[in-house]
Amino acid sequence: MNEGVEWALHSCLNLAWIGPERAVTAARLAAYHELPAAYLNKQLQALSRAGIVSSVSGPKGGFRLARPLDRITLMDVVTAIEGPEDAFRCSEIRQQGPGAGPEGSYGAECAIAGAMGAAELAWRRELAARTLDDVRERAELQAPAAPDRIRHWFANA
Repeated sequence: MNEGVEWALHSCLNLAWIGPERAVTAARLAAYHELPAAYLNKQLQALSRAGIVSSVSGPKGGFRLARPLDRITLMDVVTAIEGPEDAFRCSEIRQQGPGAGPEGSYGAECAIAGAMGAAELAWRRELAARTLDDVRERAELQAPAAPDRIRHWFANA
């Protein structure tokens, strides 16, 4: 999974803590974690296309959440950044090379593809069952001062 997923998740939490009344530029969101602004902007654009954040134009423009955290799953963010394709793609290498059987002898699904598919399904179900509000709640338990610290930093921009 690419690091853009982590960046997008943190950006969504930061936007939630900043509040819906203020849009924040990609450059400012990137500066908070010392990330490359151009690359984070690509992640934010992907979140915007997925309806997770909205883009506001103008001098006070930037990004804000498009819906509440309890309506954004981790799978929503992963899919927005990584795309809907399966993480594992079987290319049927069992049918290549000196160990390959005769053509047409591979009617059953590859055992490796089946195992990887089942694991990915479990992973996707778990991500779909968890919202960013679940993550926010845990983050606030781990670091109770974080929301105020983030609001203060962005307010003094």
